[in-house]
Amino acid sequence: MSDAVFPTLPGLTWDISRNPRFHTIRHDPVDGKQARAAFMAYPLWDFELAYELIRDTAGGELQSLLGFYLSRQGGFDSWLYDCPEDNAVTAQNFGTGDGATLAFQLKRTWGGFDEPINNPKASPSIYIDGVLKTVTTDYTISSTGLVTFVTAPVASKAITWTGGFYYRCVFEEDKSNFVQFANNLYNLQSLTFIGSPVNKV
Repeated sequence: MSDAVFPTLPGLTWDISRNPRFHTIRHDPVDGKQARAAFMAYPLWDFELAYELIRDTAGGELQSLLGFYLSRQGGFDSWLYDCPEDNAVTAQNFGTGDGATLAFQLKRTWGGFDEPINNPKASPSIYIDGVLKTVTTDYTISSTGLVTFVTAPVASKAITWTGGFYYRCVFEEDKSNFVQFANNLYNLQSLTFIGSPVNKV
């Protein structure tokens, strides 16, 4: 599991595809009453990017993007993606004090759906009842976004955070199709990968 961050490069085209995917088993019995079983509490997200221009120059985009793909050995190693449209929260609630609980997992809310955050960027800001707390003095935070307070937050006090996060991803394919269309110029019509704010891949 790598903490390498996917490179941000020029030449990325619109549209960028990002689609949630669950895993549900359905059974149709003879009485017609369908039975379903959900195997995933949180979705995997399917991403698809395309690059219309990738330059093959010393230290250029081809070296960066292809080198990143080769270093991951295709779909073998996981990595971090800074999704431009979904990479930060502000005053996001992730718990309510009860006077006893010390540990709370960072999360983000998407239209009422809570999803844990396992790969926060840098050091997020943690608040209790709107008051900024100090890391180490008031709490510690693990690399997977588990915040543990030195003293349990008082009952009914909201616990919030502000900061950024990554998706943990893997490339969907063990091959990619970089196409040279002119001297030192390439494109990549489809780069697909799977990811989640939770460490699921």
